[in-house]
Amino acid sequence: MSFPKVRRLLSLTAAVLLTLSACSPRAVRPPGDAATADLVVLDARVTTLDSQRPEARALAVKDGRVLAVGTTEAIRAHVGPDTRVLDAAGRRLIPGLNDSHNHVIRGGLNYALELRWDGVKRLDQALDMLREQARVTPPGEWVRVVGGWSEFQFAERRMPTLEEINAATGDTPTFVLHLYARALLNRAAVKALGWDAATANPPGGEIVRGPDGQPTGLILAKPDALILYSTLARAPKLTRAQQLLSTRHFLREYNRFGLTSVIDAGGGGQNFPDDYSVIEELADQDGLTLRIAYYLFAQQRGRELSDYQRWVGMTVPGTKKGLLTPNGYLMAGGGENLVWEAGDFENFLEERPELGHGMEAALEPVIQLLVQHRWPFRIHGTYDESIRRFLDVIEKVDRAAPLDGLRWTVDHAETASPETLKRIQALGGGVAVQSRMAMQGEYFTERYGAPAAADAPPLRTMLELGVPVGLGTDATRVDTYNPWVALAWAVSGRTVGGLEVVPPERRLTREEALRLYTVGSAWFSGEEDTKGRLSPGQLADFALLDADYFAVPEARIPDLRAVLTVVAGRVVWGAEEYAPLMAPLPALEPAWSPVNRFGGYGAEGAPTSAARHSPGR
Repeated sequence: MSFPKVRRLLSLTAAVLLTLSACSPRAVRPPGDAATADLVVLDARVTTLDSQRPEARALAVKDGRVLAVGTTEAIRAHVGPDTRVLDAAGRRLIPGLNDSHNHVIRGGLNYALELRWDGVKRLDQALDMLREQARVTPPGEWVRVVGGWSEFQFAERRMPTLEEINAATGDTPTFVLHLYARALLNRAAVKALGWDAATANPPGGEIVRGPDGQPTGLILAKPDALILYSTLARAPKLTRAQQLLSTRHFLREYNRFGLTSVIDAGGGGQNFPDDYSVIEELADQDGLTLRIAYYLFAQQRGRELSDYQRWVGMTVPGTKKGLLTPNGYLMAGGGENLVWEAGDFENFLEERPELGHGMEAALEPVIQLLVQHRWPFRIHGTYDESIRRFLDVIEKVDRAAPLDGLRWTVDHAETASPETLKRIQALGGGVAVQSRMAMQGEYFTERYGAPAAADAPPLRTMLELGVPVGLGTDATRVDTYNPWVALAWAVSGRTVGGLEVVPPERRLTREEALRLYTVGSAWFSGEEDTKGRLSPGQLADFALLDADYFAVPEARIPDLRAVLTVVAGRVVWGAEEYAPLMAPLPALEPAWSPVNRFGGYGAEGAPTSAARHSPGR
């Protein structure tokens, strides 16, 4: 047994003995006026992100909030007879991660059906996974790989071919999504869809055809991703009971990486209120292990204003649900798609889309409505050319009805100029940035050149100007949900394929990146005063890591995992010696789910849900 494992075993033994001692008849209450904690973590390297006390060795939790941080000796004073005491064995402890732009609600509804290629190192392994899943998938069901991967992550550094996909999957309909650029369908899927030579291309998309005019199975966003949304939507869905279970497992998968909060930016095919009912039911049942603030995304072109007119009468930003106090499930506002005319899709394999002349006329009444009803809003904006036009509309609305502190967001902003960022700042807006360049940096560089890619997005400029910034992923289709991939990209400037895109002087320090992924992201749901730091009174959301984020080589950052994740003072994820603290989940259904065979990110194995009686009680 290695020395670190021996040390951790001894530390765990010491923690158990300490707790047993605290629970014995001879136990004494904390001395003096020290409050008794519900949970105490000792011997940790605590990064608080609190300027008054940036580092500590231990922390105490009471009633879901941080009670105290300090030395191990000081925090021991908060141990009482019912306190759960955990020994961190010298590991790094950080505030819980918060993804500022994600699609976790939609992802949860489909997680049990999806084969994840995120983090898989070799294409031949990915194809073997496809082959094995096709073998066990029942007739009438589909195999689907729904984004989160890049061809450059594979050792072979190439895309799979249609021939390889057909050979691997045979008669089982199969859909493989690559970013929001294209999808590869096998012959069985084309047949199931009823496509033939007479099938028309949808607006903004292309069904690629062979010499005989028949669909080949390759479909392209040119650049509109609607063809990808709508095709995937025709595949079979889970039952409601299965969606509930799928979502619970997906939230735990997020917890595995130290995520404790997510801002859900809506998504294509994610209709309100129907597709939000599963996550709301879990909130009402105290079934959430992740805090979720959500936005409402307009679904149908030409009906966006009527959608928002209906929604402002149904719900109010700031509405909270669930028992995960105080903010387990929070209605946050409107977006990221406010009107389809403003969609400047980030398909760097295609030319930048030029927005239509009717965009402003469609966008203005929607923003007017949201401002009138004091709804925070966010808008998808990849290119500076598009964002400048959005700002013209927002400035016009502001002159007639001042935003007056209403929070709003530009999402993505890969090519935003300093002048555009100053306009965003002047209107009180922020920018939610994702690691899309980690997946698409090679494509962006080839199309626009290395100098443009070096500042896409201009994170350093945003910070220098004082613009509010939050980090995230845009998971689950465009990017992987692994937050450590995003953090590695922010500090290394490299894609998942290893291409150095951002020069050292434009990158973030590790602390800067972590701050943007915690308290920075909290700004976008109006919660920066309550979470993102570990100081007295803040929400007790934190993660204990399996290696030190501040010490591991940059190339190792994507491999970081949490061994302990705590939300509102409750253990929601445990690995290694903390696994017994994690409550079990029912087995994932259907039984043939890819997650049961391969797990989620990185094909790191099927989930373990068994839990034993906690040694910390």
